[in-house]
Amino acid sequence: MSFNPRIPAWITDPAWRERLARWAAAMVAGFHRYAGWLVSLSWWRFVVYAIALLVGVAILTSMWPFTLRVTETIRHERPVASMSEASEAPDTEEAPEPDAAPSAVAKPPKPNHAPLGIRLSKQGVHIGKPGVEAAQVDISPQGIRIVTQPAPGASAPEAVLDIALPPEAAEALRRELERDAQGAEREAQKAIADAKRQVQECRSDAAEARAELVEARDETRVRTLRWGDFLQDIAWLWVLFSIVVKATYKGRKEAEAKAAAAEETAEAEALRRQLVEARLATMQAQVEPHFLFNTLASIDHLIETDPRRASRMQNNLIALLRATMPTMREANGQQSLRDLAREVAVVRPYLEILSVRMEERLQWRIDVPDGLMSAEFPPMVIQGLVENAIKHGLEPKPEGGSLVVSAHIEHGDLVVQVADTGLGFGRAATSGTGVGLANTRERLQLLYGNRASLTVSENQPCGTVVRIQVPYRSNHAPTSAAGG
Repeated sequence: MSFNPRIPAWITDPAWRERLARWAAAMVAGFHRYAGWLVSLSWWRFVVYAIALLVGVAILTSMWPFTLRVTETIRHERPVASMSEASEAPDTEEAPEPDAAPSAVAKPPKPNHAPLGIRLSKQGVHIGKPGVEAAQVDISPQGIRIVTQPAPGASAPEAVLDIALPPEAAEALRRELERDAQGAEREAQKAIADAKRQVQECRSDAAEARAELVEARDETRVRTLRWGDFLQDIAWLWVLFSIVVKATYKGRKEAEAKAAAAEETAEAEALRRQLVEARLATMQAQVEPHFLFNTLASIDHLIETDPRRASRMQNNLIALLRATMPTMREANGQQSLRDLAREVAVVRPYLEILSVRMEERLQWRIDVPDGLMSAEFPPMVIQGLVENAIKHGLEPKPEGGSLVVSAHIEHGDLVVQVADTGLGFGRAATSGTGVGLANTRERLQLLYGNRASLTVSENQPCGTVVRIQVPYRSNHAPTSAAGG
């Protein structure tokens, strides 16, 4: 029998999943906001923030409900001595220990009526009145000898009585007296032990009686219950977490900022490139309507006066349009570079048409070696420079002049020059605003960066020289071109 666990319905509930996704998104957003705020703080401000956090948590833990103060009453009971016990004298001292040798001492009688006393010791039997040294009785194998104490001032004791006994009787008497002395000693020790036991029992009874008499006293005590200490641990962990986030998140944010800046820069460059290409497409689409109308009018006039020149101008116009139209389509297709031969193919018919219109006032030459015809070059740049040279330099000059388009290699770069002998840069009444040159510089910057340059200088003895320098790269096999 296989066990198929059932998944709870709340796990597969789409609404619950949506709530979980919103909660996770809110947590991530909150983390990024907090991390960004930490990164914006300087380290000393972060230290102030950490100290303030720890102090605030310490104050919070000492407040309700994290700290509770409970007041409780405790009852104390203590024994109290009775009035009779308080008036009692101290306990009777224990009876003194008997001497090492047992003795039987009679209470001393009153004077003049006291009987004789008998005292037994290891030295013998002493007979006499109490308070007075008794006579000494010595028992020996020879018999019994009773000796009185010497009188004051006497030098030797006075014998009172000598009783001679057989040695066996004297020895038996002595043993009997020793047995009686030992029995008396045992009786005395037993009486002392009984007295001690009775005293101890009396003391126990007195202690039990005192324990039954107690005094109750209530004591009020305030007890503090703390259960918010975990907040301080959480605060320390939060400070450590913030330090790690501040140290690591800053590098990540800087990397993201750099990536975003690079992406924005790339997008801006792409927009600029598109703008420049759009401007170029507009310029190419215009094809100078004024120039086109003048050319058509010139062709119409020459058909009647000089059909051969009209045919030549017409062929050059067709060649110009034929070379310009592909350039317009390639610009719309975002192609940025093409070979130098195609640029020459556009400039040549343009100059041919202008030479027919200006006749002897325009002399031109294209000096581009065959080996450089395959070099890559931005489209429509040379044509724009040629148009500026004729429109603002040669055409306003009554006697006209010459124009030379040349190309050569210099320090590994391709250099293209358009030189004219016109009025000079900015001296003609038809001087432009410089937008064309600015657009050309922007295109070169987008295509080559700092590796390309455009300079304008004066020509000798007059006129202008526009010089463009770009990195040399060959596109395909060279194409031959002849000069005009």
